[in-house]
Amino acid sequence: MSNTCFDPLDLSADHDGLANPFRRRLLAAGALGLSTASLPLSSLAASVGRAQGSLFDLPPLAASTADAVRVAPGLKVDLLYAWGDAISDGPNARPDASDSAADQARQAGMHHDGMHFFPFIEHGKPSSSHGLLCINHEYTDDGLLHTDGQQTWNAEKVSKSKAAHGVSVIEVRLEQGRWQVVRPSRWARRITADTPCRLAGPARAHPAMLTQQDRRGEFVLGTFNNCAMGVTPWGTYLTCEENFNGYFKGPRQPSPDQRRYGLTEQGFGFRWHEFDERFDTNRHPNEPNRFGWVVEIDPWRPDQPPVKRTALGRFKHEGATVTQAKDGRIVVYMGDDERFEYVYKFVSKARYQPGKSDTAQLLDDGTLYVARFEEDGSGQWLPLRHGERFAKGALNSEAGFHNQGDVVIRCRQAADIAGATPMDRPEWIAVHPVSGEVYVTLTNNSERGKTDRVGPDAANPRAHNIHGHIVRWREADGDATALRFNWDIFALAGDPAQTQGSTIRGDAFSCPDGLWFDPSGQLWIQTDVSSGVLNQGDFKTFGNNQMLVADVKTGQTRRVLTGPLGCELTGITATPDGRSLFVNIQHPGETPSERTDPSLPTARSGWPANQFPHATGGRPRSATIIITRQDGHPVAG
Repeated sequence: MSNTCFDPLDLSADHDGLANPFRRRLLAAGALGLSTASLPLSSLAASVGRAQGSLFDLPPLAASTADAVRVAPGLKVDLLYAWGDAISDGPNARPDASDSAADQARQAGMHHDGMHFFPFIEHGKPSSSHGLLCINHEYTDDGLLHTDGQQTWNAEKVSKSKAAHGVSVIEVRLEQGRWQVVRPSRWARRITADTPCRLAGPARAHPAMLTQQDRRGEFVLGTFNNCAMGVTPWGTYLTCEENFNGYFKGPRQPSPDQRRYGLTEQGFGFRWHEFDERFDTNRHPNEPNRFGWVVEIDPWRPDQPPVKRTALGRFKHEGATVTQAKDGRIVVYMGDDERFEYVYKFVSKARYQPGKSDTAQLLDDGTLYVARFEEDGSGQWLPLRHGERFAKGALNSEAGFHNQGDVVIRCRQAADIAGATPMDRPEWIAVHPVSGEVYVTLTNNSERGKTDRVGPDAANPRAHNIHGHIVRWREADGDATALRFNWDIFALAGDPAQTQGSTIRGDAFSCPDGLWFDPSGQLWIQTDVSSGVLNQGDFKTFGNNQMLVADVKTGQTRRVLTGPLGCELTGITATPDGRSLFVNIQHPGETPSERTDPSLPTARSGWPANQFPHATGGRPRSATIIITRQDGHPVAG
């Protein structure tokens, strides 16, 4: 690896969104109340001319163990974009996975996760038939990605694996009643584990961010393990780096800071370090510090590099849900997806004014908070500011925090000192579009209550919490910037007939993960029971992973979709009119080891080719599907 500093072309300037003619047009629509800033930020899909409809009126859908997507009667499903599909004018996947790394960099990545539909502005309003779709690709199954899996491991396979991570930006259009990927498209691009990204905020140029490749701490190659997401009111996409630690070979004896973020000598078995030395922390100890961030992508500027917004803290980001406070400041809610980790929010210093604000640095200056859920149903946001003092200590030099850069890089350690509440794997967060109530999924925590582990508390009331729950809170005075809140438990998951304490009303579910409000206030819930226990023992009654809709006033839940074998349901977004709902099916046929036997690629699932004849076969493929109603009414609201 070269020791020269990385200095890519055209990456040095901060690009103001107002410099883009299309962006100016989009923001100018805001004066008419049509910009994304004036819409519910939980979806950024305007209810323009929307008819009302309720999925609770549809016939029920039973749990399923079929290797297919099943939807409630009255709905229909189609396939849009599967792993290996060309993003623009590139090649489509080969059934035997003999595609090169260069091919994969022009194709859909693996393991679709969070996503969002960005409508074009057509005839003065957001289009419901033409838009850009940003899709996360979380991780890879090397047994499917390569013809012979991890045998004969080499640099080409590492490059292909890195190319299958990251984000897709594709152009989609509704034509003759069916959604299509527009090919070729000037907007289409792939962002991978090798894409140059800028660093911004308190950690930029910090000594802990300097490497042999980047001696100034200004640029990072790549983003990966992209899980959930967020959307800004100025029309950019926030992708979130989650389990970044597993890609690195750690030292035999990790430091306390490395252990706090889960670095081990073995990693997760991706083996990138064998042919890309920056993933060997023995040689490049600062490289892991450059991951675990929220990354902002402008889908309307294919020439602009992604930006890692370090003011939002470094941890295993599940998502970054954006809302706007009464005074115009931007608030970002985030969960750290690991057992006994925390819930965070960021409040910008500056206020956002559509069409006027310079958004290039709006997420770089503000206050990062972590949540403490009190036993009496109250809560408070604890500021993670350099110099702040708490009962357990202070965020100062004595504790290793010399500046705010140290605080955001060692965000978990700062939250420990602040006294935050350890939660049962905080995942997706959704904000009600009318009330402003905030909901967070806590997927599960089988370790709670074990010897030498944290026991149950009011916000995490069950020991050995294998089914998970959903917590909601109300900020004081309905102000998203407030320092105090009141909370309760919306649902304790599990089958009430079998699980003591389950509070589910209606169709039962386990391991809630994906969470999204449509503009009418329906809460969509997606589940992620792991492949190692799916359809077995305590989880047999739930069938395959599923998607449900909940009425937050009554607590009633209704199952509307079940996925194929071995999959996780994740990622959800809709067109402005609500008539097309985009949903991701992740890792169909996944094995408990998360790596398939390459000699038997379809042993556990043949989806989607077994359901959609036009899909590329040869192996199961994560994919984006589209849900619509047969009667033509909105499905999302």
